[in-house]
Amino acid sequence: MIMSKENKSEIIIFKTSDNTVSIDVRFEGETVWLTIDDMASLFERSRSTINEHILNIFEEGELDKESSVRKIGISDFSTKPTNYYNLDVIISVGYRVKSLRGTQFRQWATKRLNEYIRKGFTMDDERLKQAGGGDYWKELLARIRDIRSSEKVMYRQVLDLYATSVDYNPKSSESIAFFKMVQNKLHYAVNRQDISTVYKMNPIC
Repeated sequence: MIMSKENKSEIIIFKTSDNTVSIDVRFEGETVWLTIDDMASLFERSRSTINEHILNIFEEGELDKESSVRKIGISDFSTKPTNYYNLDVIISVGYRVKSLRGTQFRQWATKRLNEYIRKGFTMDDERLKQAGGGDYWKELLARIRDIRSSEKVMYRQVLDLYATSVDYNPKSSESIAFFKMVQNKLHYAVNRQDISTVYKMNPIC
């Protein structure tokens, strides 16, 4: 699964190093969100224990409840939204239950968030590996095609603007050189590579 900044919310799988726990983690608003049940599974504690720690965190003023909790409907069959807690709450609960998994989860989540903020997307490698990626490959390819389409629209707009020049000649060496430069810059903006490098790495493009 790929998550981009265009999406309001995405789910990415977190697995513990021993593969004994697998949790669907919600990414939204440049942070991650888990339910009480998710944290109970992650930290191997009872639901009541996790709930007690969360209540203490807010009562003691360690975190602000308004910015740390979000109600989200989790399925089409649920009419009652479920409370989700952000990364700050998850880390605080991890410290209180003295769980090493809290550190492991924090490192994983921080890496994913940094990747998302820096690149504009993050990949769910585990989900894509399952059953060959299933329909997620189709979704990923569709999004890539959409990005490429947007690139073409921008290129067309530049072409239209340039064509308004009084001395515009589409066959002149100056015009050809200009559009090669623009296309190369657009490729670099998207791929961080120029066109020649992209073609060398992907000769079938």
